[in-house]
Amino acid sequence: MRNQELSNRTKQFALRVMRLFSALPHSDLGRVLGKQLLRSGTSVGANYREACRARSDAELISKLGIVEQELDESIYWMELLVDGEIVTAARLGELMTEADELMKIVVTSIKTIKSR
Repeated sequence: MRNQELSNRTKQFALRVMRLFSALPHSDLGRVLGKQLLRSGTSVGANYREACRARSDAELISKLGIVEQELDESIYWMELLVDGEIVTAARLGELMTEADELMKIVVTSIKTIKSR
């Protein structure tokens, strides 16, 4: 997958997280968990864009590692939203699938760069 395609996917992921946050219940719990997801979910694309400007393989691996961490954290907050019965699994299914796919791409990219 080319950098621009992945950059677009991570941006779309952030936009979907933003829409989800806007639709969450206005309870304290919904807002606290939602803000955590909002931070990590929007950070994915921003950190990926920064990774695209890496000056070395070591820097690229480091920055992609941050993308991996933010995706993992986003998945965690989505799991809590579902397990805490704040949002249905059906509502988050596609977004969680996208997070998983992005995670696989990033992990594979890191492994490929390390093997050079």
